[in-house]
Amino acid sequence: QVQLVESGGGLVQPGGSLRLSCTASGIIFGAYNVGWYRQAPGNERELVAAIGGGETTNYADSVKGRFTISRDNRKNTVYLQMNTLKPEDTAVYSCKASRGPYVNFWGQGTQVTVSA
Repeated sequence: QVQLVESGGGLVQPGGSLRLSCTASGIIFGAYNVGWYRQAPGNERELVAAIGGGETTNYADSVKGRFTISRDNRKNTVYLQMNTLKPEDTAVYSCKASRGPYVNFWGQGTQVTVSA
């Protein structure tokens, strides 16, 4: 059974930092592309950052220079380091592991709230 579990969310003040983790079981994470997505109330889900098996990365323009995605295949984990957080970063963050167009696994999500 494949399971992705996100952790590391919480409440942080503007300008603060959080590191999210997405840990997989039941798959060899290194064989998958992994993306972090977020969805705020009333908004569509958007891709925040993604990392390929070869560790190529891409980021949404809104988080470039503030967020960093990385992976540790030995731990079957992908991280999202989020710095200089803004209130508009508030959302539920979820990770997705993909292999080709038809194989996708999602985690349950973790809440990130940026507020004074």
